[in-house]
Amino acid sequence: MTAEAVLSAPIPRARRTREVWALALPIIGAMSSQNVLNIVDAAMVGHLGAAASAAVGLAFMANFVAFSTITGLSTAVQAMAARRYGEGRLAETAVPLNGGIVLSLAIGVPLSLLLILAAPWVFRHLDHDPEVVRLGTSYLQCRLAGIAAIGINFSFRGYWSAVRRTGLYLATLFGICCLNILLDWLLIYGHAGLPALGVRGAGVASVSAAACGTLAYFAFGWRYARGAGFFTRLPSTAQLKDLLRLGLPTCLQQLLFSSGFLILFWIVGHIGTAELAAGNALVTISLTAILPAMGFGLASATFCGQALGRGDAEDAYRWAWDVFRASWWVFAAMALPMLLLAGPILGAFFGEAGAGVVAIGAPPLRLVGAAVVLDGLGFVIMQSLLGVGASRAVMLVTVGLQWGLFLPLAYLLGVVLVTGLMSVWVAMVAYRLLQTASLVWIWKRRRWAGIRV
Repeated sequence: MTAEAVLSAPIPRARRTREVWALALPIIGAMSSQNVLNIVDAAMVGHLGAAASAAVGLAFMANFVAFSTITGLSTAVQAMAARRYGEGRLAETAVPLNGGIVLSLAIGVPLSLLLILAAPWVFRHLDHDPEVVRLGTSYLQCRLAGIAAIGINFSFRGYWSAVRRTGLYLATLFGICCLNILLDWLLIYGHAGLPALGVRGAGVASVSAAACGTLAYFAFGWRYARGAGFFTRLPSTAQLKDLLRLGLPTCLQQLLFSSGFLILFWIVGHIGTAELAAGNALVTISLTAILPAMGFGLASATFCGQALGRGDAEDAYRWAWDVFRASWWVFAAMALPMLLLAGPILGAFFGEAGAGVVAIGAPPLRLVGAAVVLDGLGFVIMQSLLGVGASRAVMLVTVGLQWGLFLPLAYLLGVVLVTGLMSVWVAMVAYRLLQTASLVWIWKRRRWAGIRV
C-alpha cells in the first residue's frame, strides 16, 4: 500500500487505543523524568542552606517565566509537521522543525543577553535578603544562557511527536536528566577534583545538560529526519510567518500562565505564611498530576493534525474523544489518592511539625482531586485545538479566564476579604472547569476544520 492509503485507512477503536498509549507513554515518561530532576535538584541545593534553597526556588520560577516566551514554538512545529505527515508529504515534515530552530536562535539569543543583564534588577524585586539576591542572581543568569537551547529542544519535541517518534524524545530527555544530576553532584559540591561552585554549579549543570541534549537531538535529526528535509530544506518566509502565527499565541499564553503563578503566590502570601507553604505544595502536586494529561494531549494533537492533513475533519474530531476515552481512568486513578489520602500526601512535604499546614491544605487538595478527570479532559481538548492550528482561540480562552476572572477573584478573596486558602482554590477549580467547558464548546463547533497550516 502507498503511504497515502495507509494514512487514510479506517482504524478500529482497539487499535486507536493502542496507538494513543504507544505515542503518549514516552511523552509521559520523559516529563516524569524532568519532574524527578527538579526534585533531585532542589534536594541537592537544599543541603547548601535556607538562603540557597530560597534563591534557587525563586530563580527557577523566574526562569520558567522567561523560557515560556519561546517554548510555544513547539506547538506550531508539531501542528505543521503533523499536517504535512497527514497530507503524505513526508519529505517536508522536518521543514517546520528547521523553522523552529531558526526562530529559537533568532529570538532566544538576544532574549538571553537582555535578561542576563536584567537579572540583578529582577531579583532585587523578588526578595530583599541580600544573600538570596546574590545567590539567586548567579543561578538565574546561568539558566538564562540556555533559552535558545530550550527552544530548540522543545521544537524537536514537537517534531518527534508529530511524526510518532516520541521514543527519541524520551531517550534524549532521560539522558539530559541523568547528565544534569551527575553534573549537579560534581559542580555543586566539587567532586572529582572540580571546584565546588554551590548554587552557581547547579545553574551551570542545568544549562550544560540542556546544551548536550540539543546536540543529541541534532544527531538524531541527522539520522532519522534527513529524508524529511532536516537541514536540507530551509523554510520559506511564508512558512516562518506561519510558525509565528501559530506559535506566538501559545508563547503568550504560556508566558501569562506562568506569570499568573507568581501573582497567585503573592496573593496567597497575603493570607498567611502557612497558607503560602500549603499553596506551594498544592501547586507542586497539581503540576505533577497534569503530566499524564499533557502526554495524552500531545498525542491527541498529533492524531488530530494528521487527520486534518488527510482532509478528514470528522476523524480529527473523533481522535480527541478517543484519546480521552483511552486515558480518563488514568486521571481518575490519580484523583483517588488526593481524595482519600490528602493528609498523608501533604504530610510528606511538611512532616509532623507541619500539622497545621497539612490541615489547611488538605481540603483544597481533595477539591483538586475531585476535578482532576474534567481538568484532564480540558488538557486533551486544548492540545487537540493546538494540533489543528487553533492557537489563537486557545490563548483567548485560557488567558481571558485566568487573568480576567480567576486572578481578580483570587485577589478579592485572598487580599481584600481574607477568606482563606480554601476559597482561593474553589475559585481556581471553578475557573479550570469553566475553561474545560469553553474549550469543549470550541471543539464541538468545528470551526477549526478550515484552518490552514
